[in-house]
Order: sequence, then C-alpha cells, then structure tokens
Amino acid sequence: MLDSIKKIFSGQEEETGVTGTTGKPDIAREKSGELYEKAKKYFPGGVNSPVRAFKSVHGTPLFIEKGDGCFLWDADGNKFIDFCCSWGPLILGHNNAKIREKVTEVMQNGMSFGAPTALENELAELILSNNKLIQKIRFVSSGTEAVMSAIRLARGYTKRDKILKFEGCYHGHVDSLLVKAGSGLVTFGETSSAGVPKSFADETIVVSLNDRKAVEEAFEQFKDQIAAIIIEGVPANNGLLIQDKEFVHFLRDVSAKNNSLLIFDEVITGFRLGFEGAARYYDVKPDIITYGKIIGGGLPVGAYGASVEIMSSISPEGPVYQAGTLSGNPVAMAAGIAQLTELAKSGFYKDLNKKAEEFTDSIRRFTTAKNYKFKVFNIGSIFWFAFSEKDIKTAEEIDPASMEKFKIFHRELLNRGIYLGPSGYEVGFISAAHSKIELEKTKRAIFDSLDIVFRTAR
Repeated sequence: MLDSIKKIFSGQEEETGVTGTTGKPDIAREKSGELYEKAKKYFPGGVNSPVRAFKSVHGTPLFIEKGDGCFLWDADGNKFIDFCCSWGPLILGHNNAKIREKVTEVMQNGMSFGAPTALENELAELILSNNKLIQKIRFVSSGTEAVMSAIRLARGYTKRDKILKFEGCYHGHVDSLLVKAGSGLVTFGETSSAGVPKSFADETIVVSLNDRKAVEEAFEQFKDQIAAIIIEGVPANNGLLIQDKEFVHFLRDVSAKNNSLLIFDEVITGFRLGFEGAARYYDVKPDIITYGKIIGGGLPVGAYGASVEIMSSISPEGPVYQAGTLSGNPVAMAAGIAQLTELAKSGFYKDLNKKAEEFTDSIRRFTTAKNYKFKVFNIGSIFWFAFSEKDIKTAEEIDPASMEKFKIFHRELLNRGIYLGPSGYEVGFISAAHSKIELEKTKRAIFDSLDIVFRTAR
C-alpha cells in the first residue's frame, strides 16, 4: 500500500499511462510538457507565479489555450470543467459575451491613456451606489497593490507603524505581510520569503486566527503602536477558514477600543459572497476594504475604499502618496462595468449560492455514507475540500500529511476532466456558467476519485 502511494507521488507510474488502481490513462501532456521545458529557459521555475508550477500535485503544469463558459482547454486539447475560475474573479465564467463586447467596444478608442476617463466614474458609481460600506474608492492594478496601499493609508491616518495580521492569511506579496502567510508559501513549506528585511517583518505582529486572548495581548504589549488589524474577509488562501461572527465582531470592537483601524482584505470575497462581500455577510463595517480582479472581470485591477474622512488622507488631497499609470485603465474599467452590472441584478447571488449549496451538500451526503475522512467547507459560491473530519478554523489545524491524498485526488479529477487549483490549500469557485449538467458530471468524478483515494490509502 505504502509503496503504491510512493510511486504515485514520485511519478514512477507515468510510463504505464495509468493512475493508481483506476486503469484510466493519464491525460495527454506532451505539448504542455514541451511548453514547460521551453518556459524554464525564460522564467524562474518555468512560471510567472509559483503555484502554477504544479509542485504540489502530479505532473507538469497544464498550459491553457482557451476558456469559454465553465470550460478550459489546454495545449493538448484536453477539456476541463474549471473550478479555479482564474482564482475566483470569473464569477460569470470564461469569455463572457457581455464583458467581451464591452471590452472590444472600448478598445477601439485606445487601451491606456494615463489620464482620467468617464469609465472610471461609471464603475465607481456602480460600486458605491450598491455598497454602503465605503464612501470613496481608489482604483489600482492588483489586489496586492490594493492591500499595500491600504496598509500605507492606515499607517498614515493613525500615525502608527505596526500591523496585526493572522497566521495563514495571505494579503499579496507585500514585504511586511509575507510573514506566516498562506497560498503558495504554505504549499512549498515556507512561512516567510527571502528578501524581506527583518526590520519590515518586525512591524508585523502575527497571531493565530480565532484567538481573542492573543489579539488582546498584542494590543497590551504594543500599546498605541498598532495602526490596523488586517484579515481576509473569509480566510481563503490557506484552506477556507470560516470564522465565527463573534470573533469578527470582536476584532471590530478591539480595534476601535484601541484607536486602530480594521482592514478587510476582500480580494477573494468581495463581490463574490455578495455585492458587499464578507463585511455584509458578517454584518460588520471595516474601516478600509480592499478588492481585487473580480471588479475587472478578471483583468488586472484592484481597489481600496473607506469613508470620506479616511480617504481624504490619500494624495492629492492628503499626505499619503499612492499612484499608478495603469490605475483606472479603460479596458479594465469596461470589463468591470459589464461584470458588476450583471452581479447587481436582483437574484444573482441567491441563484449562484443556491447552486453551490446543492453541489456541496451532495458531496457531503456521499462522504458521510461512505464514512470517508473528508470534509467540505463552503460559504457562498466558494468551497474547499479537506481530507479531515475536523471543523478547521485555523491554519495550524490543517494536517500537512493530508496533502498526499489531495495529490492523488487532483490527478484523478484531471483524468476525469475536472480542473481544481493545483494545491490542496487552495479553494474552488462555482460560477454562473456552471450548469446542473456540468455540476452533476463533476460530482460523479469527485465520487469516483474519492473512492480511488481511500482505496489506495488503505
């Protein structure tokens, strides 16, 4: 049994073209393999973002040629039902016709000006008129940039330096926040990044999620030094660590009590759980909220927003400098207008979340009947699969050894035409483009794959 698992992990079975005990051939990866070998000549590790290297799962990375609706096609012609959705922002699916048409229309007039356009006003009005948690917004070019700017704003507004974050929460590759982060860092067994000066990391206080005492002790130890608490709206870069409402409200109260700000990083959850994101889900009003690519239909864009008072600290009104040539890029604004117009329609989230709930409930019923040590976490249209029976709320509760089962699981799903993110720490997403037919096919593939995983692991 142990030897068979080792063979799967080491790739020794590749020559036979079969996986584990399925007798089902591996998908063709010849062209993707050739492209990967070529890419390694140009890029560190052959990729431009670490998790894409497939180091945590079987085989070489898949090079994608096109996407449409809920489907992806790779360079070898393999077709997949996609639950990565470009890591979340494609809530309407790939190549949505309304987004494509709006972007094509705007591109006829140029693609970048480095100057204001009416499109920025239109998208901002669409967001602010449907989101009562913020009063002003600033567009940037990525979620990382949004968080970086929000941190600078918090420090400038409070005139304090330290930031309190939570272990396992990922806030982009900002130097001072690459401390016990999640996502690719955990995937590769690291807790911080080389190249980050100790002096930067020293300004970041890291505590465990769901630990009120640790938060209170941090404020006692660093009295009048903490500019802000930052937390993902729902931590979703290191598993899906759904926090209790009481803990989130505690963070709101303790930050206000200590004259610190509360920052909600909603790069994943913003406009995904609802138009007002996790903040509305938890019925809490953060001081600053950050958003990511979902507001650009998947194009490079981000934003941060707050009250008029706090945002008045941003240049050119205030002393906190932040700028960007591509901020408010017209093509990204056009995509955002098309996408968010659809999301703002009555019943959009109700229908999407109902579809996701039915999907995850079916998997729960199957695993319960089989008595598998497998748990499905979901909130809205976000889900996460864990080879565990625990109710996981913190990064420390995730068993690294369980990722060996995920590696088999991921391979079996690929062979059945289902694409998940290539790491067991990553979450999955359901889009409006996923129909009942695709979801039924996916459930069957998941059931078959789980049977293989638990049969192999016995």
